Amino acid sequence: MTISRRRLLAGAAAAPLAAPWIAGTARAEAKQLKISHQFPGGTIDSGDFRDQLCRRFAAEIAKRTNGALTAEVYPNSSLVKTLAQYSAIRRGALDMTLYPLNYAGGEVSEYNIGFMPGVVTSYEQGYAWKNAEIGKKLTALLAEKGAILVTWLWQAGGVASRSKPILVPDDVKGLKVRGGSREMDLMLKGAGASVVSMPSNELYAAMQTGTMDVAMTTSTSLISFRLEEIAKTLTSFRKKGFFFVFEPLLMSKQVFDSLPKDQQTAIMEVGASLEKFGLDKAKADDDEVVRVYEKAGAKIFELDQAQADKWKAVALNTSWKEYADKSASNAEFLKLSQQVS
Repeated sequence: MTISRRRLLAGAAAAPLAAPWIAGTARAEAKQLKISHQFPGGTIDSGDFRDQLCRRFAAEIAKRTNGALTAEVYPNSSLVKTLAQYSAIRRGALDMTLYPLNYAGGEVSEYNIGFMPGVVTSYEQGYAWKNAEIGKKLTALLAEKGAILVTWLWQAGGVASRSKPILVPDDVKGLKVRGGSREMDLMLKGAGASVVSMPSNELYAAMQTGTMDVAMTTSTSLISFRLEEIAKTLTSFRKKGFFFVFEPLLMSKQVFDSLPKDQQTAIMEVGASLEKFGLDKAKADDDEVVRVYEKAGAKIFELDQAQADKWKAVALNTSWKEYADKSASNAEFLKLSQQVS
């Protein structure tokens, strides 16, 4: 059968349209995740390491899936307001967040174990939770409530003060102190402080205006939110401390369950691979915060074991007691936390 010249020309004209249509179909099938967090933005190699971790996750997940799954990072709570990020995850309105879990303690009281004074006293103990009974129970509870725990991340704390050094509970009497969690606030009230509550991205303004005298937060936040510009003293926890903060990378279970199995596997593998990066960077910031505050002219103090024990003694009779009394489930979490040395 002879093909007419007109048909050949028509086929040739249609051919260039086919490739863009096919490419467009491939692009439509690709999915982009949105990752939100409250911390300052930077690059994959500089700035707040929590932002770096999110960007590394995005780069690696695109590589592992050959671009079928990508991610965009939204720092500074620019996509979703800080405290709303967990509820957005649960509803499937947000894909992922790097989030201090205790911020969601008002919705799920058990989560406050992640910022309970005196419970976790070293990085080794915190990361040992992952494979211990408490880690399994926490992971299961998160999934039940609509979130997948992708990357474990613990950070040591520190204390920045506008005036005198804060070393023992008596030092906070009469001062306006931001503890960072409900359980920290209970301990501080027990020590005689006036408690102020806010997410860490509001600390600078509060300290600058005198709304807050003392900020208790992670080493990285003490650096990223530039409190050295206002603080006169820093209490470092790089040797001993009385609190660690659990700030995992979380994903909406609704979104996770909608993905194909190979992408789910890639997400969990990439998430686990970033835990060493997070640990190394957190430890580095415990030293860096001292250098930053020294350079700014602040006086540096190192907490010792006897001082840390005094804070724990106050916590035992305040936050620990109130947390365990709240429910049998809370009491079980507290009990399991003490089984990890």
